Amino acid sequence: MFWICFTLLIVIPLILVIFILLTAFIVVPFAFIFASWYMRIYERKLQRRKTDGANVAFFHPYCNAGGGGERVLWVAIKALLVRYPDINIYIYTVEIAEPQTILDKAQNQFNVKVEPSRVNFVRLSLCKTIEAKSYPYFTLLMQSLGSMVLGMEALLKLNPDIFIDTTGFAFTYPIFRYLAQCPVGCYVHYPTITAAMMRRVKHRIVSYNNASVIARNPVFTWIKLLYYKLFGWMYGIAGRCAHVVMVNGTWTEDHINELWRMPFSTHRVYPPCEVSELKQLRSLVKESDPIRILSVAQFRPEKDHPLMLQAMYELRNLLIKNELLWNKIKLVLVGSCRNAEDEERVKNLKDLAKHLSLENSVEFVVNASYARLLQLYQTSTIGIHAMWNEHFGISVVECMAAGLVVIAHRSGGPRRDVVETAPASRTGFLAAEPDEYARAVLEVLALEPAERRRIVSAARASVDRFSTTEFEKAFLRAAEPLFKTP
Repeated sequence: MFWICFTLLIVIPLILVIFILLTAFIVVPFAFIFASWYMRIYERKLQRRKTDGANVAFFHPYCNAGGGGERVLWVAIKALLVRYPDINIYIYTVEIAEPQTILDKAQNQFNVKVEPSRVNFVRLSLCKTIEAKSYPYFTLLMQSLGSMVLGMEALLKLNPDIFIDTTGFAFTYPIFRYLAQCPVGCYVHYPTITAAMMRRVKHRIVSYNNASVIARNPVFTWIKLLYYKLFGWMYGIAGRCAHVVMVNGTWTEDHINELWRMPFSTHRVYPPCEVSELKQLRSLVKESDPIRILSVAQFRPEKDHPLMLQAMYELRNLLIKNELLWNKIKLVLVGSCRNAEDEERVKNLKDLAKHLSLENSVEFVVNASYARLLQLYQTSTIGIHAMWNEHFGISVVECMAAGLVVIAHRSGGPRRDVVETAPASRTGFLAAEPDEYARAVLEVLALEPAERRRIVSAARASVDRFSTTEFEKAFLRAAEPLFKTP
């Protein structure tokens, strides 16, 4: 009883006095110092911006990768330079290629020309902090924390007036909102975590982001679910630090609204697809030519190229009595390789094709030029895409614009935004399993010429809403608040 009274009368008041003193002599002065520093930096940035123009920094470490995300980056930069001619563009990147090489690739691969004098590259050295291979465990969390390290390096090398992330590294947003004191915008291609990913773990489904050792063990599954929920909470806090959020489609918008809860600051901006030129293409396929099934997708694990090879295996089984037709069919896999890992992935796919005895029916085209891609569009009949929960599907849209009949995965953006499967207004086909893809291929090949022309015509008419012009309009409209001078 004595010790309880002693604690109540002596210790607790003493603790309160110490807390008050710490607050008065440490926390409050520190807050005043921070506020003073904040205002000085803020005022200096405003003065420099008025004389030299705004420094607009894009966070896109792999700006030379050659995928759909890079198309968004370069088209967005070009649109901003036209709309705001006095701005200075900077790109935070880990690429080591020369600036002209990067810009030439953007022109050759995406048909987007940007003047070298208008773009500056801020080279970042801590690239390993965002590489998945650096973190065999807790990859999502560690990569996100690693992006904060890379973000700090970026901030120390250039404190921008406007920060725009186009790669999905949401954990960099607090750094630039609160330390760089600048408006933050982002273009989200794919949420880092989704409810669908959690369901796959919960139901113990083996996939590229859920190893079999975890899927087989209920304890590991419970731990990973807890980890995913904690990470989702942190991801939401980071995402809400953005002032303007742009998403690439309905599927992404639904997930971002669920996680970030910023519906009034979130804008659906479909990515730019090269549809105007592709719609002018005319098929060069002749009766005697091979029947080419074209896939355009970076060689990354989530694109699920093995599913396409398995679909070809199933197709051969369905055509076991029609060897003449089977020998005419060829799957052409077109994609870019970002690094040695992607190159190793291509080698493994070639080995899988040999294992399935498909080596004579599959062709790999790595890092194709834009001219080569146009040629393949004109000489192919079917477009195929196999990624589960593809966030949008630029290559699906471009295959449709080029006059191919598409078969895409029944999930994500292709199902929600791109492909219409109602018989009266069909613009393509959807599938999920290898045998479904194989049967869809046969269904396309069996179409009457008039019906095929109707599908192609409907598909081409539907893609105008995904054009580069529409993207530029929507992007500039959504990004406008970032450019308003305080």
